[in-house]
Amino acid sequence: MQLTPYLIFDGDCRRAFEFYQKCLGGEIVAMIDHSIPEVADHVPADFRSKIMHARLVTKGAILMGSDNRPGETSSKGGFSVSVQIETPGEAERIFQALSEGGKVTMPMAETFWASRFGMLVDRHGVPWMVNCEKSAA
Repeated sequence: MQLTPYLIFDGDCRRAFEFYQKCLGGEIVAMIDHSIPEVADHVPADFRSKIMHARLVTKGAILMGSDNRPGETSSKGGFSVSVQIETPGEAERIFQALSEGGKVTMPMAETFWASRFGMLVDRHGVPWMVNCEKSAA
């Protein structure tokens, strides 16, 4: 079994996934909008450029997402996307990249379980935890 986060955006999924690819690396293997013939006639014309399905694959991890119609997305709360990083330096890099334009809720620091751990909400409203366990460093 594999659990995969599927994030819902209020119209900015494309920008969010381009940002995540920049921060995390990997490849966006799907970026399907609503303009495809099977869907285009079922959505308003101004929604056809919005994303029906996005998929980012990076270092054995998958992140997926899509856009809701504007105003239909509730706030993103009650979860965090947790990223497990192998080295403290890479954890610092990813934390800094994801926090650009966002809000740090727990600064990156050493904890009793991790050589580096920090929490943030990115510029797209998605909460993240970046963790590098002491045993992994």
